[in-house]
Amino acid sequence: MEVINFIVDNILTQAPITIGLIALLGLVLQRKSVGQTISGTFKTILGFMVLSAGSAVIVQALTFFGAIFTKGYGMQGLVPSIEAINGQAMNELGLGSEIALTLGAIFIVNIIIARFTKWKYIFLTGQALLWMSTICAVFGYYCGLRGAALIVVGGVVGGIFAVAMPAIAQPFVRKITGNDDIALGHFCTVGYVLTALVSKLFGGKSKSTEELNLPKGLEFLQDTYLSIGVVMIPLFIITAFFAGPEFCAKYAGNTNYIVYAFLQAIQFVVGVYVLLAGVRLLLAELVPAFRGIAMKIVPDAVPALDCPVLFPYAPNAVIIGFVSTTIGSVIGMFLFPMFGLPMILPGMMTNFFAGGCAGIFGNAAGGTRGAIISGIIHGLFITLLPALLSPMLADIGFINATCTDVDTIVCGLFYGWLLKPLLGLF
Repeated sequence: MEVINFIVDNILTQAPITIGLIALLGLVLQRKSVGQTISGTFKTILGFMVLSAGSAVIVQALTFFGAIFTKGYGMQGLVPSIEAINGQAMNELGLGSEIALTLGAIFIVNIIIARFTKWKYIFLTGQALLWMSTICAVFGYYCGLRGAALIVVGGVVGGIFAVAMPAIAQPFVRKITGNDDIALGHFCTVGYVLTALVSKLFGGKSKSTEELNLPKGLEFLQDTYLSIGVVMIPLFIITAFFAGPEFCAKYAGNTNYIVYAFLQAIQFVVGVYVLLAGVRLLLAELVPAFRGIAMKIVPDAVPALDCPVLFPYAPNAVIIGFVSTTIGSVIGMFLFPMFGLPMILPGMMTNFFAGGCAGIFGNAAGGTRGAIISGIIHGLFITLLPALLSPMLADIGFINATCTDVDTIVCGLFYGWLLKPLLGLF
């Protein structure tokens, strides 16, 4: 068990190491020279670390924005957090070993399905697999499963999700990237597909977000980073103004709170710049290296990677998706409690990463108009599903808790709505 825990804690959930080892394996299988193997492996790890560094900067800025958003507009309710559920599952339910073993089982089932079926997707977002294994373990426990049965069922269910979600998204990813070199490995795919379908319905012949013709005086906004700044700087400053200097001082210290908000908005843009640079470096090395695995272990295998890999293909759509998803989640926050559901506060990290990716899907299907309309629907959707899951989690003992990532929520609802009644028959 210690060996398994070491592998899970230090390899499977450490995405840079996992990605680096996969690149190493691919290069070795292609019989590259020692120099090429070392260079390709190192640059793959470096690219992922640069991507992660950009994500960390964005998260830091959005953590501040999320706090002042909640304070400034007087919001109270549940903040979805799969991390909190993971911690409580391990500490209070004692499911740490089961979660670790389920994660390993999911990865094995994923490889088996990819090897012997036409769905060749290898899910490589380790953290997302950890959250899926957490949900499978928690809801397997909720259904009365214990021991090996809990792990096997979780491995099969999670493994199917790990292949099915990239497969469902691939027609849209192919349209976005222009090829099948990569797939999407992010457990928010149900929301992305819904967004694309809604966008196709309402978008019509709307121009792409990346092709908008601006007046000469606004042509500078065609620069991705300037356009992001024009949106985010007012958003941060106005929200900080409503939150007030006393609350913002917790973060700003001796710096004027408006100035601090301005700097955090700039920091957000810096994070996007670094993230996109990391994506370009990662894909330049990983995709060629992955061909070795495709040729030897899983013929025609396609790496399913985290959502930021799509951001360079439509950066304007990312910001439109973020803003429109936030609008939808705010509407949903007030709307769904009218129907007896808990109030779910907007999660800014989810709104940016999932909302940004949804914006890319919406733009691909219906252009700018489709991206805006479908983004609002996406915000409603990712607010509704955590609200539906919360009562079920309360039955297990997770009071005032729910989680993000709609695919993991769909998995939890599958356990609660279908598997539990079926098991109850026996």
